[in-house]
Amino acid sequence: MPPATTADVSAAPLETRTASRTCPLCEATCGVDLTIEDGVVTSVRGDDADVFSRGHICPKGVALGELHHDPARVRQPLVRDEDGVLRPVTWEQAYAVVRERLRAVVAEHGPHAVAVYLGNPNVHNLANTFYVPALVRALGTRYRFSASTVDQMPKQVACGLLFGTELSVPVPDLDRTSFLLVLGANPLVSQGSLLTAPDVAGRLRALRRRGGRLVVVDPVRTRTAAAADEHLPIRPGSDAFLLASLAQVLVAEDLVAPGAAGEWLADGALSAVAAAVAPFTPEATAPLTGIDPDTVRRLARDLAPAESAAVYGRMGTTTSGLADPDGAVESYGTAASWLVDVLHVLTGNLDRPGGALWPLPAAGGPNTGGEPGRGRGIRIPGSQRTRVRGLPSALGEFPASALAEEIDTPDPETGERLRALVVVGGNPVVSTPESARLDAALDTLDLVVCVDAYVTETSRHAHVLLPAPSPLARPHFDLGFAHFAVRNVARYSPPSVPLGEDERDEGDTLLTLAAIAAGAASGGDEPTPDQVDDLVAYDVARRAGTSPASRAHGRDPGELLGAVGGRRRAERILDLSLRAGPYGDGFGSHPGGLSLEALEQAPHGVDLGPLQPRLPEVLRTPSGRIELAAPQLVAEAERMAARLAAGAGPADGLLLVGRRQTRSCNSWMHNLPLLAGGSNACTLQVHPADADRLGLVAGADVTVTSAVGSVVVPVDVTDAVAPGVVCLPHGWGHDDPATWGEVARARPGVASNRLTDSAPVDPLAATAVLNGITVQVAPV
Repeated sequence: MPPATTADVSAAPLETRTASRTCPLCEATCGVDLTIEDGVVTSVRGDDADVFSRGHICPKGVALGELHHDPARVRQPLVRDEDGVLRPVTWEQAYAVVRERLRAVVAEHGPHAVAVYLGNPNVHNLANTFYVPALVRALGTRYRFSASTVDQMPKQVACGLLFGTELSVPVPDLDRTSFLLVLGANPLVSQGSLLTAPDVAGRLRALRRRGGRLVVVDPVRTRTAAAADEHLPIRPGSDAFLLASLAQVLVAEDLVAPGAAGEWLADGALSAVAAAVAPFTPEATAPLTGIDPDTVRRLARDLAPAESAAVYGRMGTTTSGLADPDGAVESYGTAASWLVDVLHVLTGNLDRPGGALWPLPAAGGPNTGGEPGRGRGIRIPGSQRTRVRGLPSALGEFPASALAEEIDTPDPETGERLRALVVVGGNPVVSTPESARLDAALDTLDLVVCVDAYVTETSRHAHVLLPAPSPLARPHFDLGFAHFAVRNVARYSPPSVPLGEDERDEGDTLLTLAAIAAGAASGGDEPTPDQVDDLVAYDVARRAGTSPASRAHGRDPGELLGAVGGRRRAERILDLSLRAGPYGDGFGSHPGGLSLEALEQAPHGVDLGPLQPRLPEVLRTPSGRIELAAPQLVAEAERMAARLAAGAGPADGLLLVGRRQTRSCNSWMHNLPLLAGGSNACTLQVHPADADRLGLVAGADVTVTSAVGSVVVPVDVTDAVAPGVVCLPHGWGHDDPATWGEVARARPGVASNRLTDSAPVDPLAATAVLNGITVQVAPV
């Protein structure tokens, strides 16, 4: 047959198919339908049949095809040559460099000279969720850092102390509540965070249609605040004081009614909480919060008798700081997170339909395993301390704020410091405080290994960059976000497209790195990736067989592994977890229950129903009770009382807060044309009164200066921000020609974390202060 001509090829019919899957780009986890023509993703639409999202899709999901085909995405390993240039190599060559350099570092300096940084894309990734812990254990280092300590760690710490595990976060029951109080969150833009709720906008419209009420507390009139029944501007960093004041009113006016949750409170907890919030009268807190006492009392009186109510706080409550009269900044993120659930308890809305309930994740988790109703709890502060400042660990990791100093500050006696860094799916040079310092510190390391889809501000420092494949080429199941979902569902997505010629599954990459790390730690032979995988799978099977809550309780691990023997890697572990989980088939003991095979036969997911009360089985505290007055949290209230007595903070300067953007997610979507332009811009929002006072002109560049850095950025004059507050989005600063691609470099923006100080951290959660920072703004 003669070769095909151009006309022959163009006339040939396209192979067109549709693939349904869950979008992995944010916490909403919307179902999408991909149209794929001869291997090219030609359209992305919302999946109308998806059991959770029902056709909803946000602009990020629409750009999935662009992400898959982005020419700037790294598709084969890169190794830094003698000239400092990242060059393509084979996988074997890349692993050889990792092996040689890692063994040298560990042999000379020990395992604690190596650090790991984990970005938030890991929680969107099935393989990474299973295998990153194996890599950390194999390295044997105590130096684990992650995006959690520039994000949600205070909420996890507070809930761990209250309920026993860091994933026991009560979720607002959006679909049934009649009163929703939102603080420091913008879910209409973020699509939800620690709140997995596709189509938040539709759910909030439904709240209004059924006669419910939405109140938003935020220093910025965000899109969510603009859609609310009431918007209360607040001074950044003072949310904990408002929450304490609401609790004080409930106690003082005899409005406390814990309901069914009251039976499970630790002895004396209510009286201890009442004493802890007593100083925070509305009159006392008003100078700090800027919210008048009558409004606070009215809000408390509306919250208490509501048919059902939920309180939701996010980044504004967990990553904000408040300066004292001397200018010293303190974080009250864990206190604010605790007080959110104090309000749930005092108003009887904890574990109540329409209030705040715990999801029941299909693949299980910390509060579905072990003995129902009792557990080990968590240790806060953690047992480890950083070398330079002696900062405590939180839930097994150190503050991201300490990473740079642990690299660039040698021990004065031994000279020891961090010598190597493994980064998986993270960009700490943009996302952590004093980012310019970390940027410089990375150049001093003997080894930087990054697993990433792009050359970023962080991975440009890599000695070895191992590519993460397209999210469309890997299987997907939401293990983490099932713990924060407003409805119990289970959805599995097989790969929609094959791996590229030089791409490898991320599970293979992480298992190989874990094998190399194990060899470096022992100084001898390294195991194979398959052997590491078998160890991980065996541990999952062992726990499934020994956990009293498991549907496979009492079964032999070998038997369970044999039952899933036809699967490998992450799918094998997922099948084990599903079948032993709370809805599982129990490997035959519960016919009709969930398994991976059952989900494969349900491409649009399986609806497991609305959230249900879970007390007391959800608890994993040593007492088997809700530790509402845990000593660490009561001590935080005492620290707040001391700050309250000190009076208002310094009046000079403006307070900087961050901004969510619909078509962006942290630092890694700015190279996609569909998401560029429009509202997705890096500008500083300033109130008109402040602009007039400072001589700022809309659209002109201004200099923003903090105690640790300075940036130049265009100004946007708007009354959406409160007077005295300025607002700058997070995740920008793509001005290095060696990073990203043409689209991102054409609109680089500025890195807001060049302005954030690494010094202040939450004392319990080790979390940085990213909001409420005092800055000076001036025309260029």
